[in-house]
Amino acid sequence: MSTLPAETSSLRERLRAALPAAMKSRDRDATSALRSALGAIDNAEAVDGSDIRAGAIETSAVGLGAAERTRRDLTESDIAAIVRTEIDERLTAAQEYDGLSGGADRAARLRAEAATLASHLADN
Repeated sequence: MSTLPAETSSLRERLRAALPAAMKSRDRDATSALRSALGAIDNAEAVDGSDIRAGAIETSAVGLGAAERTRRDLTESDIAAIVRTEIDERLTAAQEYDGLSGGADRAARLRAEAATLASHLADN
């Protein structure tokens, strides 16, 4: 498997490529941040099913894949916005932990996670 240079690979590809490396090096903060960001991106692509209504069985879709819908296509800027949101959430939570007694360790972990995501966003 060839790796693409940072200039040509998408942010999602860079995040996915960084995950196994973080897991192998046992970097819990990076692993957590990367998994969370990739999950947020996957969730943003999910199909809105609010318009699906139950009806008579004879009007149901029939056949393999007949009722499937395509996932949303996110642009590179959409993905970058999701990662920025993940970073902002971690930094906000870290500030809240700073105000709690004994929260310094958790705040430091959240800042490390934000820094991991920011480093991949900087390549964008």
